[in-house]
Amino acid sequence: MEYKDYYAIMGVKRDATAEKLKRSYRKLARKYHPDVSQEADAEVKFKEVGEAYEVLKDPEKRAAYDQLGSQWQAGQEFHPPPGWDAGFEFSGSGPQANSPETSGPDLGAFSDFFESLYGRGYARSSATSARRRQGFQIRGEDHYAKVIVDLEDSYKGTTRSITLQIPELTADGQVTTRPRTLKVRIPKGIRQGQQIRLAGQGGAGYGGGEAGDLYLEVEFNPNSQYRVEGADVYLDLPLAPWEAALGATVKVPTPSGAIDLKVPPDSPAGKKLRLKGRGIPARQAGDLYVVLQIALPPVDSEENRRIYQQMKHEFTFNPRASLEV
Repeated sequence: MEYKDYYAIMGVKRDATAEKLKRSYRKLARKYHPDVSQEADAEVKFKEVGEAYEVLKDPEKRAAYDQLGSQWQAGQEFHPPPGWDAGFEFSGSGPQANSPETSGPDLGAFSDFFESLYGRGYARSSATSARRRQGFQIRGEDHYAKVIVDLEDSYKGTTRSITLQIPELTADGQVTTRPRTLKVRIPKGIRQGQQIRLAGQGGAGYGGGEAGDLYLEVEFNPNSQYRVEGADVYLDLPLAPWEAALGATVKVPTPSGAIDLKVPPDSPAGKKLRLKGRGIPARQAGDLYVVLQIALPPVDSEENRRIYQQMKHEFTFNPRASLEV
């Protein structure tokens, strides 16, 4: 998937105001509209401009896009960094593909790059932000945000102070953010992708209507030494060759505390040792899988090299014996 530089597509600088973006969009939309343009790639260009404007005209989506940074180049191979949009509080009802400023060819068919950044957020926002009218009262919009917590928080449950960034437009049309700090209870057993609902913490109501809710989608810290699949947790455990061959008892970290793990003799690399019920403690607790990895001592001295040479001559071991040549 290729990175799209929406600012370059719009022909504006990264600090462009909302009014500058609008003028640029109208100019480019007239230039590339397939009904009037004579250029061969007019429809492609028209869709690119519409997609870029869809992001940059919205303070929330623009602030999140800006967080990716300016080090990416247009056309560069791109995958969203883990948790790239964490900490931003979003609102709204999703893309308005048929609004007057984005009418024309099917602008709902956004690129893979766009969908990788905003696809899930749009779907969720559309589902949760509908307003309910009660006479002249209007319920506030629901907001949502992604928050990153440690896996250990799910094992024990805790209360965290979480700061969200709320994108806003300044009086001169620039995008800025203001912080909002909340104390949030992380329930024991919560899984990645599940949501925490904070009643009344969304958008303000109108005419005395009740406030919307804030939904926090939980994502586990991507820098953790653990991998999570559903309620199951995985940990790669490095072993010295003699520990794997002869067996050993080794100290192993787990999200609920270190344990002594017995490694059976003749354990191959990739072998999984299952610790039943030591995964995420949900209603049906997951398991913890310790995946064995063989770590070779470095050849960083003449003595180590001599030992490897000795092993080479004394072992009658062919690791490729099972391969057909």
